[in-house]
Amino acid sequence: MARRATPLTREHEARLSAAFGGPVAGIDEAGRGPWAGPVIAAAVILGTDFPEGLDDSKRLSAARREALFAMICDPASGMAVGIGTAESAEIDRVNILRATDLAMARALSALPLAPAVALVDGKRVPPGLGLPAEALVGGDGISPSIAAASIVAKVTRDRIMVELAERHPGYGWERNKGYGTAEHRDALTRLGVTAHHRKSFRPISNKLDEETTGAI
Repeated sequence: MARRATPLTREHEARLSAAFGGPVAGIDEAGRGPWAGPVIAAAVILGTDFPEGLDDSKRLSAARREALFAMICDPASGMAVGIGTAESAEIDRVNILRATDLAMARALSALPLAPAVALVDGKRVPPGLGLPAEALVGGDGISPSIAAASIVAKVTRDRIMVELAERHPGYGWERNKGYGTAEHRDALTRLGVTAHHRKSFRPISNKLDEETTGAI
């Protein structure tokens, strides 16, 4: 794993909390790119402190993510956590960008307390959040609330994909989490498309076209 150059800081949370007079919810997502499974968003409001070693989920080992997930979601942590989901069928109906926006709005709605403002990882603020928000590029490596959200979203989605792998063996989802690996591509040829595949994604739509053509 790459070493962190600078520690996470509450600078952005403190500034927004002062400006809007209330709690700040960090928001991040997991699963925009895979060919199968839902997109998951998480929203986290920090407590008075946050776990040592908190970082962007991509910088952490799976074991460390799991440990931090448990700490973040522990009621004794003082953090508030909300999770939002958009399933594959919804992704196909509205597209992955809009589905991600919806998952983020649902994560905010799932929080046990209402934030005054949101801090979103990325370049844009999703429409329809229902509260003021600011986007922060690379926020999962800067803001502790976004870093916590990135961990919650990643661990939640990984667990879902492991469960789906048990119901649909052969695609390797317990390893590739639905991403377009060679293993996943080979399984599509052998096993076909499942209800959890994103049929609007080109590799899956191409496979469906092949199956339709072959059936004629």
